[in-house]
Amino acid sequence: MIGESVNANQPNTMAHLHCPPLIPALAAELVLSALNQSMDSFDQAPAATVLEEGMLRWLCSEAGLGEDAGGIFTSGGTQSNHMGLLLAREACLERLFQWNVHANGLPVESQKLRILCSDVAHFTVEKSAAQLGLGTQAVVRVATDKAFRMRIDALQSTLQELQRQGLIPMAMVATAGTTDFGSIDPLPEVGSLARSTGAWFHVDAAYGSALLFSPRERQQVQGIDAADSVSMDFHKLFWQPISCAAFLLRDHSQFRHLKLHADYLNPESHEQRGIPNLVTRSLATTRRFDAFKLWVSLQALGRRQLAEMIDATVDIASCAAAFIRASERLELIHQPALSCVVFRYVPARRAADSNLLNAELRQSLFDQGLAVIGHTTVGGRQCLKLTCMNPTVPKEQIEALLEMVVEQGQRLETACP
Repeated sequence: MIGESVNANQPNTMAHLHCPPLIPALAAELVLSALNQSMDSFDQAPAATVLEEGMLRWLCSEAGLGEDAGGIFTSGGTQSNHMGLLLAREACLERLFQWNVHANGLPVESQKLRILCSDVAHFTVEKSAAQLGLGTQAVVRVATDKAFRMRIDALQSTLQELQRQGLIPMAMVATAGTTDFGSIDPLPEVGSLARSTGAWFHVDAAYGSALLFSPRERQQVQGIDAADSVSMDFHKLFWQPISCAAFLLRDHSQFRHLKLHADYLNPESHEQRGIPNLVTRSLATTRRFDAFKLWVSLQALGRRQLAEMIDATVDIASCAAAFIRASERLELIHQPALSCVVFRYVPARRAADSNLLNAELRQSLFDQGLAVIGHTTVGGRQCLKLTCMNPTVPKEQIEALLEMVVEQGQRLETACP
């Protein structure tokens, strides 16, 4: 069974945004599994509740969200993005129509709500819209530039068109680290437009939030401090075992839209006594003590080493991009901002079906057990992708992998009639 599995620690495993986990995090995973505490009520996890609360206050501070901020640990970016858009919906309908969705369900006016995001934002924006009763038609995709960042001029034009149609910009979702390109939307500008229109500003930083902890790269996420809500994943560039993530909220009072009381679990009397039952902030009831893994890892690593690891993955991607740019048989699709590199194998024969060849190339490497690299489509063209999540991979290993890609492409070309 183990021999047939994909090993995230193997240097040639570079397809997806899951990481080789830290040893301290694995040790913490053993402890929290043995304790088997559930984070829904204080009497099930007293020390764990206090530690998670402390970690969340610290994370909110690092993101610059202010003293009224709060948060909750989640299963990942999907849940965090859903929470951000759920609270955006509640806040919008309460502000504009004095409507309590929590009690009354969706009003007719909800059909006018729109969510704006870039054309390369995560698919969970549509998924959330559908689950929230708004429908995928509520999501308006905004054009991106050559670096796959949301275009502010296109966002402004979209807002003008929504106004002309009498539609309501409920939320703007900026991405700090897209799945394919690691691209980061212009957060200050998107945040400014969100404020001017009254829209909720959610930053999907599931991938890019790690840059907050890199003095060298932190400027890339400048403007995240203006967000109403933020998604962070720690099973990406914090090297935690799946799952480990957090949802941060600028105004913790907005969690009231999620609050329900159960007499056996979190009665109102507990709240009056100041007992922190975290279930009032979460979409889940039973929930693991995942904050412990992150806390142990940070204690073991320290801030400087974490920053060095984050910077190393960015450098690995830059190294790969430089090799691709210099190769006659490879085409670089974008200059990486984070640790993703999208590229193509370029056939020597013009008549060759390059889309089919790139798809077969990737699959062939996988079937032979040589490498696990990613794939995506850009402008109708089949592309390959490296997702560099292992900070220990040397430059020589990256170059050897890319040489293998070229060799495999040439072998497949030769085999084609």
